[in-house]
Amino acid sequence: MGQSGSTISGSNRNNSIHRKKYKSTAIIAPIQAEEKVDFNETSLIETPDLISELPDECLACIFQSLSSGDRKRCSLVCQRWFTIEGQSRHRLSLDARSDLLLLIPSLFSRFDSVSKLALKCERRSTSIGDEALILISLKCRNLTRLKLRACRELTDSGITAFAKNCKGLKKLSCGSCTFGAKGMNAVLDHCANLEELSVKRLRGITDGMATQPIGPGFASNALKTICLKELYNGQCFGPVIAGSKNLKTLKLFRCSGAWDDLLESISDRVNCCLSEIHLERLQVSDRGLSSISNCVKLEILHLVKTPECTNLGLISIADHCKLLRKLHIDGWKTNRIGDEGLIAIANRCPNLQELVLIGVNPTTLSLGLLASNCRNLERLALCGSESIGDAEISCIAAKCIALRKLCIKACPVSDHGMEALAGGCPNLVKVKVKKCRGVTCEGADWLRASRGSLAVNLDTGSLEPLEASTSDGGIPENAGEFASGLRIGGVPSSSSNGRSALAKARLGFFAGRSYVVCTLRRWSSTSRNNNTSASNQRRS
Repeated sequence: MGQSGSTISGSNRNNSIHRKKYKSTAIIAPIQAEEKVDFNETSLIETPDLISELPDECLACIFQSLSSGDRKRCSLVCQRWFTIEGQSRHRLSLDARSDLLLLIPSLFSRFDSVSKLALKCERRSTSIGDEALILISLKCRNLTRLKLRACRELTDSGITAFAKNCKGLKKLSCGSCTFGAKGMNAVLDHCANLEELSVKRLRGITDGMATQPIGPGFASNALKTICLKELYNGQCFGPVIAGSKNLKTLKLFRCSGAWDDLLESISDRVNCCLSEIHLERLQVSDRGLSSISNCVKLEILHLVKTPECTNLGLISIADHCKLLRKLHIDGWKTNRIGDEGLIAIANRCPNLQELVLIGVNPTTLSLGLLASNCRNLERLALCGSESIGDAEISCIAAKCIALRKLCIKACPVSDHGMEALAGGCPNLVKVKVKKCRGVTCEGADWLRASRGSLAVNLDTGSLEPLEASTSDGGIPENAGEFASGLRIGGVPSSSSNGRSALAKARLGFFAGRSYVVCTLRRWSSTSRNNNTSASNQRRS
C-alpha cells in the first residue's frame, strides 16, 4: 500500500492560476509500520510563476523563435502574452479581400510593429481598394517590405498615397495587380531606400507604346535587385534598369518583346555592378549576350530557353566574365550551344563551381576540359542530353576531382556509367539519376554498396517534359538538389502555357503513384510480419 501525489482541499481549489498541481510518477516504497501518516492531511505545493518575472523583451524574443501557429496559441494564454505577442510581431500576412477594410484599425492597433506585410487575395474575390491600402500605410509607418498579390482594385492613386506615407520601404513585390506606370513611378520617387523590386503580370502597363517609361527615380541609387516576370511591355522598365547604378541582380522571365537594346544600354554604364543575370524565355540574341559580357563582375548567369543565343554569345561571356561561378543553360534542344562555347568557358572561367546543362549535347572534349581546368567544379547537372553516355560519365569520374553533387536526367547512361563513378570523383557525396532507362536498380545498389558514404537517388519513372524554370518561388526548385535553386523536371512550373493549378496537381498525383504504391506495399509487408510475430508469441 502506498500513496502518491498530493491533494488540494476544496477550499484551496480556486487559488491563483500561478499554483500548479503536480502528480508524482515515481515509484513509492511501501509505508513502514512505524510511520505515522495522516491520510487526511492536505498539502499545497506552490511554485513561483517564473515566466511572469521575465521582462517583456525576453518574452518577445521567445515568441519570435516560434512558428506562426505556436505564436497564435501563446497569445491565448493570458492578456499579457496577447499584448506582447502582438507588439513583437514584425511579419504579417493577410487575406486582402474587400471586407478587410473594417478590420484594419483593430488589427494594426494590436500589431503595431509590423514591418513586413503580405496582402493576398483570391482571384475570384474582390480585393481591397485604395482606401484600405492608404489606411494601412497610415498605421504602418515603419513598413519595409510589402507583397501584393491579386489586389486588382488598387489604382495608381492608392499606390501613390501609400508611397508617400511609407518612405522607408525597401522591398516591393507585386503580382497580378492593375495599377500602372504612374503608381510604379511614385514608388521609385518617394521610396528612396528601395532595394528590391519584383513585378509579375502588372496589368496596368499593357497599353504598348502608350505606357510611360518607368524610372529611374530617387530609388535608382539604392536598387540592388530587379525581377520582371510575364510582362507584355516590360521594356518600359528600361530607364530604372539602366539607371540603377548599384544594381547587382537582374532577372527577366517570359517578358515579351526584344531585349537586346535594353541590355546594351545597361552595358554602356562605366561601372556596372551586375553580378547575377537570369534570362528565361526571352527574345535575346548573341548581341544581347555580347552586351552582358561587359559586366566583368558577373558571377551567375542563367540562360533558359533563349533559342537565339549561340556559341558566339557564350564565347563573348567567357572572354570577359572571368569571375563566373555558376552557369545554367537550357538549350531547348536547338543545338546552338555546344562544345565550342563550353570549351571557351572551360579555358577562361577557372572559378566555375556549378554547371547545369539542359537540352545541350556536350562531348568528352568539352567535359574533359571543364573537369581539368575548372578545379572548383562541385555541382554538375546533365539533363536531356543525347550525347551523355557511359564514356562521358567515365570522363567526369576520372577528371572531376572536386565534384560533390551530380545529377543525370534523361540521358543514355547505363550501369557501366555507375561503375565508373564507383572509382572516381573522390569528393562525391550525392548522385541523382532520373529517367535514365539504362540504369537499373541493381546498378544503383552496387554503387551504394561500393561507396557507403555516397547517397544515390534513382528514379526510373516514365519520361516527362524537361523544365528548367528558376523564376517561380518558392520553390522548391532544384537540380540534383543544388543549393542554387534550379528546378529540373517534376511538376512543370507556372508559365505562359496557361496550365491550371488543378492540372499541375493531377500531374503531381500521377507522377507520385509509383512511390505511393511501393510505400503501401512496404507497410503491408511490415504489418503482416508484425501480425505473424504476435501470433507466434501468443502460441508460445
